[in-house]
Amino acid sequence: MTISYVASGTLAQHTDTVTPALPAGAAAGQLAVLQVVSGHSLDNVPSTPSGWTLAGSFSGGGGTFGLNAGPRRLTFFMRVLAGGDTAPSTAIPSGSSGSMIGARVVTLARTAGTGWRWALTFGQDTVSHTAFSAACATALTFKTGDFCLLGYAWPGQTVSTTARAATASGITFNTATSHFGDAITSGNGARLTNADTSVTAGTGTQAPTVTSTLSAANTGVAGLLRIREASSDVNAVPQSVFPPRNLVSATGLTGDDIVTISLLRQAESSLQAVRAASSIDVTGQASFLRVDAEQPFGISINYAAVLTDVNGAQWTVYSGPITSTVSSDVVSDAIRGVGAAVKIESPLEWKRDRDASQFNINGRIVVVGKPRSSRSGPLTVRTETDDDGDAMNELLDQATEGTILIRKQTSLSRLDGTYSLLDDTESPNWYDEFRWFALNVVKSDDWPDVMEAAGFTLQDISNNFSILSDIAAFFPTNLLAIAQYDFGP
Repeated sequence: MTISYVASGTLAQHTDTVTPALPAGAAAGQLAVLQVVSGHSLDNVPSTPSGWTLAGSFSGGGGTFGLNAGPRRLTFFMRVLAGGDTAPSTAIPSGSSGSMIGARVVTLARTAGTGWRWALTFGQDTVSHTAFSAACATALTFKTGDFCLLGYAWPGQTVSTTARAATASGITFNTATSHFGDAITSGNGARLTNADTSVTAGTGTQAPTVTSTLSAANTGVAGLLRIREASSDVNAVPQSVFPPRNLVSATGLTGDDIVTISLLRQAESSLQAVRAASSIDVTGQASFLRVDAEQPFGISINYAAVLTDVNGAQWTVYSGPITSTVSSDVVSDAIRGVGAAVKIESPLEWKRDRDASQFNINGRIVVVGKPRSSRSGPLTVRTETDDDGDAMNELLDQATEGTILIRKQTSLSRLDGTYSLLDDTESPNWYDEFRWFALNVVKSDDWPDVMEAAGFTLQDISNNFSILSDIAAFFPTNLLAIAQYDFGP
């Protein structure tokens, strides 16, 4: 697992707008970093280029904005290249005396991981001297192998540097490699400088100090951009049970310092939260698993994991597509994971009540009413085997919170959903195993988000293993392996 510095593009500078070229050889999958130095009487953050992400921006150095003096702003934008990418444009307001902006794009490559993760911290040195030292304000997590970009911005156009470095308590950084030190001659001028280093030893959460030796006394700002190959991922697999349900797992969380996770189901452009998987604290957990027993049938869906790391940055990863198929309509309890195969027979005749009163006032009818209710009405379903009929009765007997989930064989948005059961009438046939169930239902709210859907049970384990040593031998890795195992037929 290695991250490497690939190349840097050419410098672009102006009084208000720049479009720096991508480096030669920029390719899909590489991480592009746009490093910007700017100065303006209003100290504006440069605009975010289309398709890029603002990693962070900081202004400092002290003094009053002027020629080769005063504060300068250092900004980093990020983009994972997709191929055929165009040069980014960023700008500060025009018309300010002495305003200036300069930028370069650098590219990085990785050999492993599921993506890119980064964290950024800034510091400043307000004392004009040659021993530049910027103590950063935000602590970052560090571990061996972390790649770090060091960015500097000084007001002095001609100030050159040597001995660029980073230090942190308990963390050993490699000797930094310098890449450029650009004189920005537009407006009041500045210096834009870049280097990279990596962590060779030590693990911990520390606020680093970015240092350099200057050729002439100056003040300025610096930033350390820590970059990793992502370890977190999300996967979804179907259980071989009826009704179908999917196991959705996120892994590699500790490697990316993930502290909060939310799982979402994506069908076309719609995103819906997976039950009991919203803003869950996973601090210190390497993995996270939920069972989705409410997925639509017959259409392709993906799952997304929204991950928040210890520094507050959010990352979203997606599973591959999965389609849950059945040979019938299904009435189920998405909490207990049980249900019955049915055929929905009756036309949909939804009634919507409105608590209203009418008054005859001087020959004019005045109606006063409350909002229209949710839909309610009769729904007739048919089971075709004794097993399905018995399963239907068990479901109706023990429906969690008196609520059932109805889904068409291929999802139908105007029907699929949760319903409160008011009463039911069973009509078995004398001549075969067919039964008709007339359900009197009211469209209800979903089950509370805290109610996790059942996946496997202790009975599943008991049915498959005799003693604890059998379980340990079959699942030698960790408890997640048990949760992810398919105990279906």
